[in-house]
Amino acid sequence: MKNETLTLQERLLKVQTELKAPKGQFNSFGKYKYRNQEDILEALKPILGKYNVNMIITDKLQEIAGMVYVEATVKVFGDSSEPVIETSGQAFYADRKGMDPAQSTGSSSSYARKYALGGMFLIDDTKDPDSTNDHDTNQPKAKGKESMPSSGDKFEKAKLFLSQGGSIESIKSKYTLSKEVEQLLLN
Repeated sequence: MKNETLTLQERLLKVQTELKAPKGQFNSFGKYKYRNQEDILEALKPILGKYNVNMIITDKLQEIAGMVYVEATVKVFGDSSEPVIETSGQAFYADRKGMDPAQSTGSSSSYARKYALGGMFLIDDTKDPDSTNDHDTNQPKAKGKESMPSSGDKFEKAKLFLSQGGSIESIKSKYTLSKEVEQLLLN
C-alpha cells in the first residue's frame, strides 16, 4: 500500500513500529544511559517524512492545586481531511538550584515533551531512570517483546493510545499482553 492510501492512524502505527530511539546520553554520576527529547526527534523526523505525517509540539504553563506544571502537547496530522491525533505530557516546574527561571522552564519543557512523545509514539521508558514502573516483573515474556504491565506509566500510555483511536493490534506488535491486561486495556 502506498502512503496515500493509508489512514493517518495506519501511518502512525507504521511510525510507532519503525521508531528506534536510542539512548544517546550518559549520566556519569548515576552511570546510566538515557534518551532525551533531541534523541527522540532525531530518530523520528525521517520516519515521519517517509509516511507523510506532520507533527507539532507546543507547551503551556498550567497551575494545578497550587503547583505549576509545563504541559507539552504533541499533535500529529496528515492532510486537512484527516483528524488530528494528540497527546500531552506534564512536568513539574520547580526552581532548580543553580538555574535561572528560563533554564528551569526549559528543563521542565524538555521533560514534558519527552513524556508526550513517549505517549504518542509508544516509546518504552521502563529502563529509563525516570521510570519507576516495576510492576508485573514475573510475567512471562515472548522472545523479543516486553510484557505489558497491568498498571503504571506504560499501561496508562497504552490506554490513552487506545482511547485516541489506536488499535490493540498495534500494542500487541510491541508488547506481550496477558488476557487480564488486554481486558483491562479494552474496558
